[in-house]
Amino acid sequence: MNIVVCIKQVPGDNGVKIDTLTHLLLRQSVPGIINPYDRHALELALRVKEQTGGSVTVLSMGPLTAKEALKECLELGADTAVLLSDPAFRGSDTLATSYVLAAGINRIGGIELIFCGQQATDGNTAQVGPELAEHLGYAQITAVTDVNFQERTLQAICETDAGYTNVEAGLPVVVTVGRSVYTPRCPTVKSVLFARNKPITVWQAGDLAIDCRQVGLQGSPTQVERISYCRQQRKGCEFIFNEEASLTAKLLLKKLKHSGII
Repeated sequence: MNIVVCIKQVPGDNGVKIDTLTHLLLRQSVPGIINPYDRHALELALRVKEQTGGSVTVLSMGPLTAKEALKECLELGADTAVLLSDPAFRGSDTLATSYVLAAGINRIGGIELIFCGQQATDGNTAQVGPELAEHLGYAQITAVTDVNFQERTLQAICETDAGYTNVEAGLPVVVTVGRSVYTPRCPTVKSVLFARNKPITVWQAGDLAIDCRQVGLQGSPTQVERISYCRQQRKGCEFIFNEEASLTAKLLLKKLKHSGII
């Protein structure tokens, strides 16, 4: 079975800067990492591959620096990697992003099972996976924690507000993964050496069957009008000490009442 896992490189810390004119993240301002939810998606995909055979292709849309994340995925056990990178894609919202990813998947061809992280830590919209399924016309299962594959039927355990439920779907299907029941694997020395010579294919807008009017800022129906930083106010810590415990307790009680806590 040929499987695709959609990967996003996200900022590795909260120090990322923002373009004041476009309101886009300046991703080069901080180191990038694999989106944590995508790590869980890759882990489930590799487990399905181990169960059924086939191959795993990791697919990402982003700047050329996203090659670092794809290289790490190859070291974790993915077979091939494809990066969709073009200045025309910059500023794409979730709908435009899923449109480009769908075009990439169609170009790869023969893909019936797609895994995505449930959401990305730099946006938390949880929209790309379901929108991707709509673009492709595939079934979708969301909030998945574990999967099993039998006779071209995917059996999934999904997290809900009330607990967990079992869902089945025939192929083709898009699966979005929250926190899987498995700890994502780490690369081994052997897997790192094996991945060293694996190429990362880069496709630009002209390599895909897309309408460039539907990508980037101009092709995104949602726009960021305003953005502001959330600044934490740090308050000092006061130590209360007295040799007599009863006096310490009385002083603490007085301060708590004065501050309105009690």
